[in-house]
Amino acid sequence: MNFCPDSDSQCSPTRQSLSLSEGEEQTDRLQQVELVRTTPMSHWKAGTVQAWLEVVMAMPMYVKACAENVKSGKVLLSLSDEDLELGLGVCSSLHRRKLRLAIEDYRDAEAGRSLSKAADLDHHWVAKAWLNDIGLSQYSQAFQNHLVDGRMLNSLMKRDLEKHLNVSKKFHQISILLGIELLYQVNFSREALQERRARCETQNIDPVVWTNQRVLKWVRDIDLKEYADNLTNSGVHGAVLVLEPTFNAEAMATALGIPSGKHILRRHLAEEMSAIFHPANSTGIREAERFGTPPGRASSITRAGKEENSGGIKYKAGRLPLGKIGRGFSKDPDFHDDYGSLQNEDCGDDDSQGGPEQCRLEGYNGLEVTNV
Repeated sequence: MNFCPDSDSQCSPTRQSLSLSEGEEQTDRLQQVELVRTTPMSHWKAGTVQAWLEVVMAMPMYVKACAENVKSGKVLLSLSDEDLELGLGVCSSLHRRKLRLAIEDYRDAEAGRSLSKAADLDHHWVAKAWLNDIGLSQYSQAFQNHLVDGRMLNSLMKRDLEKHLNVSKKFHQISILLGIELLYQVNFSREALQERRARCETQNIDPVVWTNQRVLKWVRDIDLKEYADNLTNSGVHGAVLVLEPTFNAEAMATALGIPSGKHILRRHLAEEMSAIFHPANSTGIREAERFGTPPGRASSITRAGKEENSGGIKYKAGRLPLGKIGRGFSKDPDFHDDYGSLQNEDCGDDDSQGGPEQCRLEGYNGLEVTNV
């Protein structure tokens, strides 16, 4: 005799059949996800395609249209940007880019390469962990809404940050781009980055990988703890201090909120920064060569000068050398929300084809740093 504490309806054959059906669906979905991990995309059947879209890409809102229109992995590999928009109803340009980059990655895997390390960085990690590490967790919701994952990070340009992700402050744009540059140097390997950060947690070494929280700890260690909290949500992290040559002691003092009249404190900060960060500037390339992809070497996702036009997908991507991001921080001690004007404002919208490469990193002239 069945015991039903709440109501007889819960033990009805119809209810039990429904629960069994839901359990079977969940088991099937897990099996399909496992096929995603072990089978080339060209061999996927319709169910595997749908599981990939729902679980791996975190895009369940497009599964219904996908089920109606995409019956195999071979079809998925051939989809154009127009197909994604009109056939699957993917109206968001960033969502379409996420799909295009993933499909390109799987297409490379069909040719015998492994999936990029960026594929391991899902949008939850980017929005929660990575943005917090670089001290810009205030943008977490925008990155979460647009499902920005590791592959997308590697494609972001300043126009994307302004137009889609609500990053209007120029210094915050620089912080994000330099955070991406660091990921690029370690070939988007989360494990390699975590290993390096663990080694320098209690030692003042390898500052390029320091998180915003590690920079705050260093500020407290050099007896400037009364100013340390001003760097919270500031976007100041190790890659900014090491890779951007114009972010000097004066810019750091401004970010910390040290008054311009506190000359002795500012001199103390300059001396401490010189001991830690300036030597790191000269060894950055060697560290990159030891632990990841050196600056200037193309990754598996973005290859300099590469332009693909396969199945209607046309996406041009590339990276520029370091040293073209900041182009100088203002010496004006006043604090401004507007960090300065951008050049190249007439760059074409990169939503559908990827904008001119120089729009990504260049054009940050006359930047000003604030302690907000």
